Amino acid sequence: MKKILLNGVDGNFGGVAAHVLLSKYPHTDLIFTAPTEKGLKKYSDLGIETRIANFNSPEELVTTFSGADTVVLISMPFVGEKRRAAHKSAIDAAVKAGVERIVYTSIVGAGTEGIDAYEVNDHIWTEGYIKSQPVHYLIMRNSQYAEAMVASFLEAFEKQGGVLTNNMGDGKMAFISRDDCAEAAAYAAMSDWQDRVVNVNGSELMTIARFLEIASSVTGKKVTYKYVTDEENYAQFDAIGVPRTTEGQWAETAKNFPFCSDGMVTFGRAIRLGQMAVHTDDFSKLTGRPPLSVSEIFERIDEHMIGNRVSTDD
Repeated sequence: MKKILLNGVDGNFGGVAAHVLLSKYPHTDLIFTAPTEKGLKKYSDLGIETRIANFNSPEELVTTFSGADTVVLISMPFVGEKRRAAHKSAIDAAVKAGVERIVYTSIVGAGTEGIDAYEVNDHIWTEGYIKSQPVHYLIMRNSQYAEAMVASFLEAFEKQGGVLTNNMGDGKMAFISRDDCAEAAAYAAMSDWQDRVVNVNGSELMTIARFLEIASSVTGKKVTYKYVTDEENYAQFDAIGVPRTTEGQWAETAKNFPFCSDGMVTFGRAIRLGQMAVHTDDFSKLTGRPPLSVSEIFERIDEHMIGNRVSTDD
C-alpha cells in the first residue's frame, strides 16, 4: 500500500478526514501531522505514526514529508501572502521529499475566468504553483461549507430579528457539508486519481434565500433574506469590529471572528455574479454516495456547527 500523509489532523476538517482514513486504510500506511504534539496525542495513542508539521520551516517539512507517497494539503486558515508562503513551503518540501502526489483542498470558482475574490485568489495561485511542479496532483475544489451558513442562520434568528443580510443576491451555490468535503479528501487520498481537478459540490445549486427557506422549514425558526450592496456589507462588518484582512492581529481577533470582511464581501460578490455556480456529481463518483442535502444538514443541525477556526501560525 502507498503511504498517505494527512496534514492538520487537529482541526475540524482534518479530524474528520483522519477518522475516515482510520476506518478504511491500513494504519501502518498512515502518517498524521499537526503543529503540536497535543494535537497528535490521540492518534499516537492509537499507534499511528505522527509527526510535527512546521509550515514556517521548509527544511523541517522535507523531513516531515519523507517517505510519504501522497500528501494531503489542507489549505491554511489565514489568507494572503502568509497563506501562499505556507502553501509554497509545503509544496516545495513535498517535491524535495519525493512525494508522488499532492491532494490539495481548493475552492469552487478557482477555475472561473475573471473571478476576483480575496480567498479564491490564493487557491488560484496555489493550484497554479502545484501544476508547475514535478509532482502529480488531485485538486479538490470544495463548494461553500453549509456549516458557515448554518451559523449565519442561527445568528440571524437569535440576534438579528430573523433577517440575514449579505451581498449574495440571487447567485447560486451548491452548499455542502464540511464533513462531506473532508470525507471526499480522504477518499481522494486513497484513490488512484491524479492530474485532475475534482469539484466537491452539494446536492443542488440554490440561492441563499432558498437555503433559508429550507432551514426555516426544518427547524421552525423563521429567517428571511435581505440583499445589501457590497459597500453596505463592508459597513456592517466594520461596525462589529471584523478586520478587513487576515494580516496583523487576525489570529487574536479570529477567536471572535474567524473570517475577514474582504474575504466575506468578495466571496459574496462572486456568488452573486454566478462565478461559483458549479454543480457536478464528482463527490458521488469519489465516495460512492450522494452528499448530504441542506434539509439533512438542518435535520442534524447539532452535528453541523462551524466550530473554531483559529490560526496556530506564529
